[in-house]
Amino acid sequence: MENKISPPKYIKPRPKETNCESCMYFDYDDEADTDICTLDLDEDEMVDFMTGRSASCPYYRYYNEYKSVQKQN
Repeated sequence: MENKISPPKYIKPRPKETNCESCMYFDYDDEADTDICTLDLDEDEMVDFMTGRSASCPYYRYYNEYKSVQKQN
């Protein structure tokens, strides 16, 4: 009797949701009086992100405001 081993199934990882409020590129703009993304996205990238075709921003970087304080200690 042969013992057939099935190949492992590949499970595609779910893309991470983007939280713009914790991104280092998300800043307050005095002129517009609102928070905006300061990263210069091209039109196609912005449309994909805003319409939900892209689940997460490929340029997202977590901003840790306490990182510099941790280095001082």
